[in-house]
Amino acid sequence: MSLTDVQLDRYARHIILKEIGGAGQQALLGATVAVIGAGGIGSPAILYLAAAGVGRIRVIDDDIVDLSNLQRQTLFGTADIGRPKVEAAADRIAATNPDVGIEPVTVRIDARNAAALLDGADLIVDGCDNFATRLAVSDASTALRVPLVSAAVGQFDGQLGTWRGWEAGKPCYRCLVGDDPGRADISCADQGVLGALTGVMGSLAAMEAIRALTGFGDDPAGRLLLVDALAFRFRTIAVPKDPGCRCPG
Repeated sequence: MSLTDVQLDRYARHIILKEIGGAGQQALLGATVAVIGAGGIGSPAILYLAAAGVGRIRVIDDDIVDLSNLQRQTLFGTADIGRPKVEAAADRIAATNPDVGIEPVTVRIDARNAAALLDGADLIVDGCDNFATRLAVSDASTALRVPLVSAAVGQFDGQLGTWRGWEAGKPCYRCLVGDDPGRADISCADQGVLGALTGVMGSLAAMEAIRALTGFGDDPAGRLLLVDALAFRFRTIAVPKDPGCRCPG
């Protein structure tokens, strides 16, 4: 696949980076990324993946746009209230970049359908808001051997990891949280969340997706980025593979 003159102009700032270049941009254009959740994390991730020229974005979310979403979910505007999120997201992607194919999926992903919904993806970005879904997505990622970029936020804290649990020595998301995280899911509606922080974590998730697809820089798999917005601090910790985890390798 060769880049057209229009694409050379659109993606010039990527192509000029020697770590990405024309080959990396072609890899992005040929990739399919599944995004779980078009919310606070998914919104900026989807926008940056579309702007980067990811060839096909599969957006999986069964929710509709609510007024309270607009504090942080930058895919949407006031006119989108009441619309399915994937429908509004598809319109925004199409307006952002005509190179990008859109697969809107208005289904709630769970353990029963995750493998089918994620089949054919080259990479998964998970920004959902509950552990049951995160664990189902992690299991499907491991079974399908598709890299998973997982981001989460809570009030003023964020975390981000890339997981490839089928590889020897590399943990999966279950290696971090176990089979049962042991606490009830608490939504941002219950505790609140700093809107701009979801933008930071979603943008970082898009960056890690682009890293995984193009191969620039160091491999972050097996490390967890922790963000503390109250203390203005970023730190990274190593996550060991749990020998008791169900993931292979």
